[in-house]
Amino acid sequence: MLDALEVFTTVVFGLMVGVEFSVAFVMNPIFNALPEDSGQLGRAHGGRMLGALMPFWYIGSLVLIVVWAIAGWHHGGAGLVVTAGVLLMVSVIMSLLVLVPINNQGKTWTPENRPADWKEQSNRWDRYHYVRVALIVAAFALLVAALV
Repeated sequence: MLDALEVFTTVVFGLMVGVEFSVAFVMNPIFNALPEDSGQLGRAHGGRMLGALMPFWYIGSLVLIVVWAIAGWHHGGAGLVVTAGVLLMVSVIMSLLVLVPINNQGKTWTPENRPADWKEQSNRWDRYHYVRVALIVAAFALLVAALV
């Protein structure tokens, strides 16, 4: 049963990490290269769509990691799982304090109502998102290492 939990947790969390990696290194560069207001509209739509999904995915992944850490406490790799959980928790706290407030503004922007500094705010979100991606990639690597 523990094996199934480990694999399920790794897959669920790994998919989330892949989405966040894709946002940072694929989608946002595509949006930034689009002409005129298309990129800002794409980022706003992405903020609405992923902003509704990601809280459940992050918290669900954190719960799965905690359950894995508890269930596998006396098995090999428990320290790696706990460390992965701590990294994920840091990313959640960072998201709540920094990324979510920026996203909550950006997802409502249109070319008619966006602030004059919208590009600077988007760039600030991107910089913090890179840090978040680094944290969750490291957490994912720790989970994979705990499997072997």
